[in-house]
Amino acid sequence: MSGLPAVPGAGPDVSVDLLIIGAGPAGLYGAYYAGFRGMSVAVADALPEVGGQITALYPEKLVYDVAGFPAVRGQDLVDRLAEQAGQSNPVYLLGHGVTDLDDAGEHIVATTDAGTRITAGAVLVCGGIGNFVPRELPVGSDYLGRGLRYFVPRLDELTGQDVVVVGGGDSALDWALSLEPIASSVTVVHRRTRFRAHERTVEQVHASSVRVLTPYEVEKISGDGSVSEVVVAGPDGDRISLPAQSVVAALGFIADLGPIERWGLELRRRRILVDRTMRTSRERVFAAGDIADHDGKVSLISIGFGEAALAVNHIASLLDSARSLTPGHSSDV
Repeated sequence: MSGLPAVPGAGPDVSVDLLIIGAGPAGLYGAYYAGFRGMSVAVADALPEVGGQITALYPEKLVYDVAGFPAVRGQDLVDRLAEQAGQSNPVYLLGHGVTDLDDAGEHIVATTDAGTRITAGAVLVCGGIGNFVPRELPVGSDYLGRGLRYFVPRLDELTGQDVVVVGGGDSALDWALSLEPIASSVTVVHRRTRFRAHERTVEQVHASSVRVLTPYEVEKISGDGSVSEVVVAGPDGDRISLPAQSVVAALGFIADLGPIERWGLELRRRRILVDRTMRTSRERVFAAGDIADHDGKVSLISIGFGEAALAVNHIASLLDSARSLTPGHSSDV
């Protein structure tokens, strides 16, 4: 997301009161709330954009179960959360997967796969369903960032372009339908004749101007500097050359706990076990949102917000005993 203060690659070390791992809804709300409680905060995420699962899988779908919104588009919710978090001036480390958490007295030192070290008084893990990595398109990987992309946080970036969407799930067809009114052309390429998407969505695509090629696979992506052509091959060896300035590879994502399994945290059902304060089995490490597990757990975005606020309040008093556990009302500020 543009305008976010970020550390895009290996850079200087960062020192904050609180490190939040995961830039999904719970993580973004936790970042705002940490600032409200007077803490400095950094947010690290392996993905290059904020929003977590929403941005990656359903930015254009409506979300109905967030308080205050009868319905809200996924990306609009992420934008509002990022705007709210911006009041706390967090340091964003996007494209930084946290690999190690080491104890350092009254601090935790986190190391990212980009080589950045973050020293924090406490850590709040809001990793959603774990490390979220897109399934790669087998060809054309060298065009990543030069026309090839795995998600579309800003539809207007593709206005007037010829777009090839690869995939047969809900995300692929949702993006195809969303891009149809603004793109010069949209072609969906799927290697099977049947789609995995919802039946109504499939019907909408077939009723639209979107070109559907099944069963076809991308054989080659080419272009001078950036994507300009995609060649797809059919089962009988026939080939079709498509003009394209953008290729959206919506092939799904692989979710696993990744390094979390090595952090010495007690796990249950592939989630981090927490107590009623959202504290994990490890000193100075808390968890909230879908990654956290406790008796009676319900995985909803709205509950993730509450868990993040609960964790931050306990972290505030942990880091400074003079801070009250009870924050008061934001309207009193």
